[in-house]
Amino acid sequence: MLTFSFIIQILIVLSALYVGSRYGTLALGAISGIGLAILVFGFGLTPGNPPTDVIYIILAAVTCAGMLQASGGMDWMVQIAEKMLRRHPAQITFLAPLFTFFLTVLVGTGHVVYTLMPIIVDISIKNGIRPERPCAVASVASQMGITCSPIAAAVISFSMISSTCGFEVSIPQIVSVTLPACIVGVLAAALYSRKRGLDLDKDPEFQKRISDPLQREYVYGRSSSVLESEISTQSKMSVWIFLAAILTIVIVAGCGYKTVKINLVIQIVMLVASALMIILCGTSPAKAVAGKVWQSGMVAVVAIFGIAWMSDTLFANYMDVIKEMLGSFVSAYPWTIALVFFIVSVLINSQGATIVAMLPMAYSLGVPGYVLLGVLPSVYGYFFIPAYPSDVATVNFDRTGTTKIGKYLLNHSFMIPGLISVTVSTAVSLILSTLIYG
Repeated sequence: MLTFSFIIQILIVLSALYVGSRYGTLALGAISGIGLAILVFGFGLTPGNPPTDVIYIILAAVTCAGMLQASGGMDWMVQIAEKMLRRHPAQITFLAPLFTFFLTVLVGTGHVVYTLMPIIVDISIKNGIRPERPCAVASVASQMGITCSPIAAAVISFSMISSTCGFEVSIPQIVSVTLPACIVGVLAAALYSRKRGLDLDKDPEFQKRISDPLQREYVYGRSSSVLESEISTQSKMSVWIFLAAILTIVIVAGCGYKTVKINLVIQIVMLVASALMIILCGTSPAKAVAGKVWQSGMVAVVAIFGIAWMSDTLFANYMDVIKEMLGSFVSAYPWTIALVFFIVSVLINSQGATIVAMLPMAYSLGVPGYVLLGVLPSVYGYFFIPAYPSDVATVNFDRTGTTKIGKYLLNHSFMIPGLISVTVSTAVSLILSTLIYG
């Protein structure tokens, strides 16, 4: 039964998420701690379980990805992508999002988009292409890749939680559903973006802007490229070490290795790969810690820690009430759990945190595992309010001003590509999961 006390506690959780989102991702985790404290000490709820297993995995994976960035290996990957983009500039609206998508799949974090976005803008401007077309969908695609990465917290958390809830699904099995589905979703968004907006030479707003000589120099007088950068043998070796680590995890997970749990296998392999980069490639740990990938990963750890612990505390104490409220509806229309995932993601800006916080509840409501796997792409909803770092950075990288946040906040460049990508990916993923596991 829905009680006044339960309503107040839900409002406390939502308030903590709202206030935290106003201060940034790191604050989300910390301010969620205030919400947790009020629930436990103010209302006497039994504390839930902090997501320690997920946090350990993120720590190991982010350490390895941070070492890859510090070694210069990520620069080599971006350089390869730039060569192909400059070779086929007319197809940049399709190629750019595919490259940002697969970089995320490989590295496990969407923050690698920062290295490639200035190049996407530069190629677009040099070829008279409206940068908004590739930039908006490329930013969205960089986040879509998270549910397709074998080392991303979202995928690993889904596998671990599902196993404890009776739906045994390995990391390769998850990726085999989400990867093709999200590629279709990204391509659908790119198809829409191909002709969006006016060409630069026909856009009166842009033409007025560059009528100012200083603005023209700002737009056309700059260039971004990593092609001239020297990539050392050690940097290239770090990429091969990283890829070998990912391949090892996928093979071990696919073979159903039972002696050691897969979450421990991932941690061991990632730490070994990090050590090999230090020893064989001369990678500086201090440089890794100072890098964007490592820092953003640590922020994610704090966010997941606070958000998931607070959410688990609320749901664990009121599961009977939640089942009474939502059970019959979700049982009749299981796919509607996708809407819940999407809305929660909009609030907490993290796919991993959304899964850790909401997936156990979804299983408790009786939603079949194959349906939850099918709607996995729906955990990306934080493009809806354009405050996520990759979206904000994309707006700043676009010197033409075509990629923008509208006057009314929600009329921004990422909205339609994001909705298309998530909707199409979720629909395709649900079809594939139903056919394979339903």
